[in-house]
Amino acid sequence: MDEHLYLVTYDISDDKRWRQVFKLMKGFGEWLQLSVFQCRLSKRRHAEMVQLLDNAINRRDDALLVIDLGPADKVKPRVVSLGEKFKPVSREPIIV
Repeated sequence: MDEHLYLVTYDISDDKRWRQVFKLMKGFGEWLQLSVFQCRLSKRRHAEMVQLLDNAINRRDDALLVIDLGPADKVKPRVVSLGEKFKPVSREPIIV
């Protein structure tokens, strides 16, 4: 499967919208910090995530970044982690 690793970070001005985006993101990736997720996604899942996020935010008041780090199997994140240990997201089976 051709998956990429993404870093998603957001600054949402309204608490209700922030909770909505947070819940949405929990379905797509691993929570790293308050408004930061890492996601391992196919092109289709990426497009689905972006569409749902675009519908959840207020473009005038909120800011959201989706950073493509490259092919998930080839990315070796170089992270300096102070405090809790950083764990890169791994490929896992999805049971439906």
